[in-house]
Amino acid sequence: MRSLVYDIEFRARAKRVQAWGFGLLSAAALLWVWFGVLLLAPYDVDGRYGSSDCESRFFTERSTANEGAANGTKCAAERDWPELLGVLGLSVPLSLVGAVLYTSGSVSNRMSEHLAEVTRLNEAAAA
Repeated sequence: MRSLVYDIEFRARAKRVQAWGFGLLSAAALLWVWFGVLLLAPYDVDGRYGSSDCESRFFTERSTANEGAANGTKCAAERDWPELLGVLGLSVPLSLVGAVLYTSGSVSNRMSEHLAEVTRLNEAAAA
């Protein structure tokens, strides 16, 4: 009977690790969505003389998104690349740790189920 209690606790720990992995992967996915919004969405810049509409960093009608810096607009400085890369860089460790935890929890749970089934089949064959 003790092995059954241990197996139930082992599966509960494996499910908990798997849930942590899923949570971290979800957080990384939210960071990717935030990165996409920052990269693809147009935005407004409030200045001293009113607000101005700025194009997204990815889709521009002119040659570069930074062309406005030469004309004196604030669009180029408002949505900077280090912020975008920071969001992207933060998602990488979350993705890696989340994938490792999710995989580890899934494999542990599956191996526990497999061992329980093999044990049940061996006992049925012996009887």
